[in-house]
Order: sequence, then structure tokens, then C-alpha cells
Amino acid sequence: MARELFDQSEAARALLTQANDILGFSLTKLMFEGTEADLRRTDVTQPAVFVHSVAQFVAQPDLQPAMVAGHSLGEFSALVAAGVLSFADALPLVARRAQAMQAACDEQPGTMAAILGLADDVVERVCQEITAAGDVVVAANYNCPGQLVISGSADGITKACEALKAAGAKRALPLPVGGAFHSPLMQSAQAALAEAIERTTFQPARCPVYQNVDAAPHRDPAEIKANLLAQLTAPVRWTQSVQAMAQDGATTFLECGPGKVLQGLVKKIAPTAAAASV
Repeated sequence: MARELFDQSEAARALLTQANDILGFSLTKLMFEGTEADLRRTDVTQPAVFVHSVAQFVAQPDLQPAMVAGHSLGEFSALVAAGVLSFADALPLVARRAQAMQAACDEQPGTMAAILGLADDVVERVCQEITAAGDVVVAANYNCPGQLVISGSADGITKACEALKAAGAKRALPLPVGGAFHSPLMQSAQAALAEAIERTTFQPARCPVYQNVDAAPHRDPAEIKANLLAQLTAPVRWTQSVQAMAQDGATTFLECGPGKVLQGLVKKIAPTAAAASV
């Protein structure tokens, strides 16, 4: 992860080196040489993805976004790109978020599943029915039309997958994740993250930040803080965010991060827009 950036960009190299100092361990060694098991550790995965994303952004000094958004963890790198958070302030928040989420997973075990080929309202209705019967299941990630990730207890996800396949889903795929992210089972993580957020300086955004919880543009630090905290237990409204950005004039979406997943989603949500990596 990010080795090429480290070798080719002085700005990215400085940022990656700074990350090691902030975290108190060599994140770059794990990113460059770590095993898959190393990189799957929550305390490594989230900082690594965040640092890689910001490193890609700073390696493009001429890149001046008109608006930004990030998917779940990516909202933190979007806030750095918009000038709301400094990298030095954002990375400890990301690390604290990862720790808090892992603790919540240990307290309230759960999982997630991707539901393909079914309308959002059908998925929502089935989740509500199963939750009403006693097992927690909610819509967690609105990734693109026809792709919605659900989150909840293991039993709830099993029941939901069976019910959703019976309702016509093309596929219901359990995901290899450590917990029920973006669900009520993450409630205990909010208190830990809230304390860290309140200690951190947030600046007014230089450009609109379309946040996960409401898919609406925000610049005000107080609103951004509240939405960032709510994000832990609320769904990621990525489909709605991209739609709103396109309606507000976005014609080109550039992805900063270790992959191309979001480009593919954007092309399904806003097919007339251009989508690429930086």
C-alpha cells in the first residue's frame, strides 16, 4: 500500500512519515511489508486506508475540489481535503474511531451482507420486519442502485439474507467484516468518539462536504461534527450523496484511495459523469 506514492512524491512521503510519528508505530512498514492478516487488524486497516487516501490527495498539489464526499471512513479524508481537519488532527481521530468500533464489535458481535438486485424499499421493509421480531438488522450502505449492504446481529443477517433471496434478490452475500458497522450495535462507540471529536479543532469547510448521514452539503463545523458522530450508527447514503453532487453541478469525480470501488459505484449512480483515480 502506497509504496509507489512514497517513492515518487515528496509531499506523500512526508505525510506517510508523519503518520508513523503520530501513531507511535511504523504504519508504513505494515503498509509496505505487512501480511494480509496485519492489514486486516482494525487498528491498522482504518489508519492505513485514511493515510493512503490523503497521501494520494497531497501528491496532486494542483487538485482543488469544488465539493467532496467520502464513503464511511473516507469522510475523514474528505474533511482533510476540504480543510475542515488538519492531517495531524484527523489521524488520531481515525485511530480512536477504529479502537472504539473494535470495542463495540467485541461488546455487540455482528456482521454485514451485500444485497444485490433488489429495490431499496424492499430491503428496508424486510429489515424492519426482522428487527421488529427481535433481531437487529438495518440498511447500512446505500452503495448504488441495486446494491445495498445490511448490518446487524449474526442471526438477524442470516434471517434477512434468506428472506431477501425469497423476495427476489439476485444475491445475498455475507461480508468478511468484524462487526455490524453503521447499525445500532455501534452505539457504544459514539461516546468514545464524541469525546475525541470535542477535543479536536474543526474549521469551516473550503468547499461543500456531502456527508454520509443526510447526503447534503455542509460547511459549518458544528454540523459536520454532529454528522460525523451520527455516522457510526446511521447508514452511509452514498447513492444519494453522488446524486446530490451531480444535481449540484459535479461532472467529474476523482477517487483518492487504495482502490477503484467508488469509481464503479459513481458510474452506476451518475452514468453521464466522468469517474477516475487521481
